[in-house]
Amino acid sequence: MTDHPATPDAGVEVLVLTGMSGAGRSTAANALEDMDWYVVDNLPPQMIAPLVELVARADGKLPKVAVVADVRGRGMFSALEEAIADYQDQGIGVRVLFLDASDEVLVRRFESVRRPHPLQADGTLIEGIEAERSALAGIRSRADITIDTSDLNVHQLGAEVRRAFGHEGSDALRITVMSFGFKYGIPKDADNVADVRFLPNPYWIPHLREFTGQDAPVADYVLAQPGALAFVDRYCSALDVVIEGYLRENRTYATVAIGCTGGKHRSVALTEQLARRLADRTPAAVTVRHRDLGRE
Repeated sequence: MTDHPATPDAGVEVLVLTGMSGAGRSTAANALEDMDWYVVDNLPPQMIAPLVELVARADGKLPKVAVVADVRGRGMFSALEEAIADYQDQGIGVRVLFLDASDEVLVRRFESVRRPHPLQADGTLIEGIEAERSALAGIRSRADITIDTSDLNVHQLGAEVRRAFGHEGSDALRITVMSFGFKYGIPKDADNVADVRFLPNPYWIPHLREFTGQDAPVADYVLAQPGALAFVDRYCSALDVVIEGYLRENRTYATVAIGCTGGKHRSVALTEQLARRLADRTPAAVTVRHRDLGRE
């Protein structure tokens, strides 16, 4: 690796796509290709600097380049963290997208395809996963965007990548407001988490149970409860400060997660309301996702 990596032109985007094996790198790479990114798979870390130099000399012909890097590089993989650190420490525009998933989900995915983990060798599958997680800890800490794919199918992961990278020519912050159920776990990729279980649960009202927070009867009931609209008002005010900070720090993507017990009634209604408020009062592009809607 060179001591002074080449600097991409101002109009060039360079993205390093990495993360845990089985977390969905191929799906993410396909989504980037669909958005006209030039994707280079399994590039040795030592080749990142020459690639960036090539991009800088391409006169805009390669405006968006994504490098897929993973532990298939084996001994060369430690150089990836060093290369990323060099670029980021110098303020050069190379971003990192890190894909993660829980150990339990990764085990199920490897078992379903009946393939060994690339670091498993003669050990167990979970030992291979643990070794990879340890090797990637430094790179994960430098990631600009981390997506936890534990609860995402390939279509949902593609949508998350498109939300993060699909707005050409825009530097605006993109915010996903996500509802979820605490009984299914807190989203690991959430930047802010709020608990709305302080409100009465429509589940216990027979004529509302089968509806969701997207339906008017439930939404009206939830928003009419004491403290509901006050929560939205004050949480929006708190997020104003956070969003201003994200914009100063050039963050491009953030997730605000709103949780209730099952992710069907209260969190859904308040997520919809909060997203509308944020869209009206911030320069961010706001989208809504209901993670656990439809679960039993």
